[in-house]
Amino acid sequence: MATTLVATAVPSSAAPSAGPAPAAGCPRLSGGWSGDNRERLQRLIDTEGPCATGRRGARPVAVFDWDNTVVKNDVTDATLSWALRHDRLRRPADWSGTSPWLTPAAGTALRRACGHKPAGGAMPTSAMPACADEISLIRETGRTAAGEPAFAGRWNHRRTVPQYAWVPRLFAGLTPQEVRQVAEAARKEALAAPVGSTVRLGTRTVPAYVRYYDQQRELVEALRAAGFAVYVVSAGFEPVTEVWSRAVGVDAAHTVAIRAVTDARGRITMDAEGCGGTGVNRGEVIPYVEGKRCWVNEEIYGVRGAAAWERREPARRPVLGAGDADTDVTFVGDATGLRLVLDRHKPEIMCRALDDADGRWLVQPMFIEPLPAPERGYPCSTTAFVRPDGTGAPVRRDDGTVVPDQPL
Repeated sequence: MATTLVATAVPSSAAPSAGPAPAAGCPRLSGGWSGDNRERLQRLIDTEGPCATGRRGARPVAVFDWDNTVVKNDVTDATLSWALRHDRLRRPADWSGTSPWLTPAAGTALRRACGHKPAGGAMPTSAMPACADEISLIRETGRTAAGEPAFAGRWNHRRTVPQYAWVPRLFAGLTPQEVRQVAEAARKEALAAPVGSTVRLGTRTVPAYVRYYDQQRELVEALRAAGFAVYVVSAGFEPVTEVWSRAVGVDAAHTVAIRAVTDARGRITMDAEGCGGTGVNRGEVIPYVEGKRCWVNEEIYGVRGAAAWERREPARRPVLGAGDADTDVTFVGDATGLRLVLDRHKPEIMCRALDDADGRWLVQPMFIEPLPAPERGYPCSTTAFVRPDGTGAPVRRDDGTVVPDQPL
């Protein structure tokens, strides 16, 4: 079913023209892709890359989400799992201080499961399965082990999500380098684990493995060789994402994720860097949905202040955007050349990709363990767009018209 969707996602009447013959000096893609996705990506390299055009000056930009876009599974989750199984987290002085939205129920559950003394000491989470359960479930589901909401209150649902913003605070008291060391150990373990394998975390089992997608690794490397500036923009924790992204040639200067503020001793605090004029904050603004656009505009194009939240003119937008979820929909939609979506059945991004109003969206089933087709289509005309207050609304095209519901 997913392959059929890809094959029909781009009507021939809407697709960009074939363009010139392949450029001899540009790298060639060889990996297996669905439909004509590889050919269209190759055409982008051949027509936009300095390898073909010979243009000097500002390089064309390609921006990738990381988790479940370049790799299968979530590297921040893998790192948190390793840290919990190896007693690397420190106990906060007050669990309620780890998030401005943490509910009293969640604070009580964490205190009961994890204890509250001594503050700042290493938590023996490997021997406290209930503690590992509470932390991992709150991160994964936004609920406690008892099923109660872990977060409540008001936040902009297009700029943050509390359980993502919570993760860096779990590493408070460590230095970024210490987090990188944890991430390195988790990476080694996850790459060695067989595809499909699980590991015990608390009383539950969670994915044990992570894999780089060969096709995405090749695409990133080809884009870099062709003269593109390639960036990663993720809603993960930046020291963790940096450890993984450098293996595909994307260095720390080109990797953007949640950035914790450190104290005078270089240790991670409960604060995070902001974007678009927001300054230091407690997680109200992270690289999430519109937040990813903001960080792209600031980090890549030097746009400052409130203007970083707005879509910029085509010359100051990426040529290629790639993502897998609604958290990526804004920056991927900003791309002027192609917009690559790894299909994880997320409603807003799939509404836009399957509607394909301008013929520039590519839908690609996950390269490893693709998800089965959802039971029903996408409610694009009613609730697939999430407003800042969290309520659903119709997905609209750039011209304001409503995207019709998209079938499977």
